[in-house]
Order: sequence, then C-alpha cells, then structure tokens
Amino acid sequence: MSVSVVRRAARTGRARLGLGLLAAIAFIVVLGPLLAPWPPTAIVAPPLEGPSAEFPLGTDLLGRDVLSRLLSGGGTLTWMTLLATGIGVVLGALIGLAAAYRDGLADTVLMRAMDIVLSFPETIFVLVFVAAFGRHPLLTASLVGVAFAPGVSRVLRGAALPVLDSEYVLWAKANGLPGRQIVLGEVLPGVTSPLMVETGMRLVWAVTAIASLNYLGFGITPPAPDWGLMVSENQDGLAVAPLPVLAPIALILMMALGGNLVAESVARTVSRTEGKS
Repeated sequence: MSVSVVRRAARTGRARLGLGLLAAIAFIVVLGPLLAPWPPTAIVAPPLEGPSAEFPLGTDLLGRDVLSRLLSGGGTLTWMTLLATGIGVVLGALIGLAAAYRDGLADTVLMRAMDIVLSFPETIFVLVFVAAFGRHPLLTASLVGVAFAPGVSRVLRGAALPVLDSEYVLWAKANGLPGRQIVLGEVLPGVTSPLMVETGMRLVWAVTAIASLNYLGFGITPPAPDWGLMVSENQDGLAVAPLPVLAPIALILMMALGGNLVAESVARTVSRTEGKS
C-alpha cells in the first residue's frame, strides 16, 4: 500500500474520527496509570458509592475507586489485542502465501488444516486450550491470534494467486530465484493492500474477543485492573451503581469503533484506488 493511499484515507472524516478515538484511548493507556488518584487494587471506601468529589466515578462492588481502575486497566487489553492481531496476521499471511506459491498437495493440506481450525468458534477454541494449560494472558492472546490465522490465510492466498501469474514473478522463477525470495520480495509487495486492510479488521475483532474472554475470566485474573474484567466484577451492582460497568464498556466501544472507522476508511480508499487502476 502506497503512502499516498494512507494519506488519502487519513483525510476522510471517518478516519479522522477513528484516529481521534484511538488517540484518546492511547492517552489513557499510556498516561492513565500515572494519573490514577488511588492504587487500582486498594479498597478505599464503602462498596458502590455514587460519584463524589473524592471518587468522580464512584466505587465498585468491593469499594475500589472506579476511576483509578479505569485509568489503570487499558494497558493489558491493548497489548493482548496487539499480540493477537500480530500473531493472526503474520501466521495467516505466511500460510496463505505458502499455499498459493506451492500449490498442489501443499495448498490442499494447508487450506484443509485452516478449515479445521476455522470450524471451531473462537471462544470454544480458546477455552479448550485454557482448560488444558491454565489461564494466562499471554496464552489467551496467542490463542486468539491462532484462531484468526485461517481467515487471514484465505484472504492472502486469494490475493496472491493473481500476483503469482504476473510477469515479474514468472521472470523470477525462470531465473531460479529461491522460493522464499520470490514470496517475500515479489509476491508480498503485491498483496500489501489486502494485508493492511485485513490487519485493521483483525485488530478490531481482537479488541472485542480479548475483552469478552477477560470478562469470562479466561484472560486477566482478579484483582488486576482490566476493562473487561471490571464489567464482570460489577455487573451484580448494575442497578445500584451503573458507572463501574458502563464506564469500561464505553472505553472498549471507543477502542473498537475507532479501529473500525480507520480500517473501513483504508479499505474504501484501497477499493477506489484499485477501481481506477
């Protein structure tokens, strides 16, 4: 994807709104822990107190400051989301490009293996391995990434097939260049646009997947601050004190919506560019 395409995408109103939301989330993730008025795990007041000057968002079900946990709880979701996206995109791209380049039996075996993984719902796929190996944020994020790989591999394989028939790839094969060099040096640049679009979409899906798994208790464990975990911990007090639940939900939605707007803007710009070429 050229720099000009990225610039055109960034100039759209949709992308600017998305970037603004992501910038706000980034500010909270980076500076939030430094701005938290209380330790995120400290019990500082009676449970489910309403907003006040001392506790602007009130307290949660255990008497912890909601604002402090909110400001301290975005880092885990962010690194888990980025890791899951990176694993899914890199692994899926390698499998998809290898299947397209090798063709024949290798293509069939790799794609059937991806079909098997794809047949499992993401949550069930993660739960099977978490039940076997125990709960750990790194394991959960990695499993979400592996669950994303089949979808990415299908997209990249389909995008790579026309590129493999291009003259410069045929020239590289005729001159005996190694397969790895052809795939990375000739084929990969030709599928950059769908790869970037796929990365944006997987990033959005990873946010909701990771937050949902943390909500279910298969990622971050209490008493660590995490937005998904905050929803799970405080849902029983929703009728009395809604902010401990609604505030983290709002930030999760901001992260997902911001990423979705940016990814959609890039996808539309790429589509228009390819339509004109």
